[in-house]
Amino acid sequence: MLQNYKNILVPIDGSYESELAFKKAIDVAKRNGKDTALHLIHVIDTRAFQNISSFDTSMVEQVTQTAKKTLEGYVDEAKKAGITNIDFSVEYGAPKVIIAKDIPEEKNIDLIMIGATGLNAVERILIGSVTEYVTRIAKCDVLVIRTDLENKPALTKDLLKANRKDSL
Repeated sequence: MLQNYKNILVPIDGSYESELAFKKAIDVAKRNGKDTALHLIHVIDTRAFQNISSFDTSMVEQVTQTAKKTLEGYVDEAKKAGITNIDFSVEYGAPKVIIAKDIPEEKNIDLIMIGATGLNAVERILIGSVTEYVTRIAKCDVLVIRTDLENKPALTKDLLKANRKDSL
């Protein structure tokens, strides 16, 4: 018997890996039927603003607006692909906890589809991998995306940008 997922969470952080997770989530949602809901989330790590001495709320507002615009673009893309049950949210706090615990409990998530990593090696050492934490802590299934839509090793960011320009 195949697992039928009804609530899929896709964290979007602007990385190439999160874009792959989003694209694969569209396919999974389509296979699971019209009742399947796709939930996109972007988490603004408020700890990043604590170190700025001249903290200004306009910085948070600007980051929020950019995140909303990006997520709205993803929603439009999903709708063009035939996904009708889709929403997004911008959250504030610790990405690890929000993605692994808070949103899954709040939205009854049964699958998290997350990019392998959105961080470079130094950031992973200093703050840890959100993906690694989510795979350990989440109480639902977690699918870590490492390949493209053809299940081949993911393209480089430069090739993705070139492909986007070709498709416009």
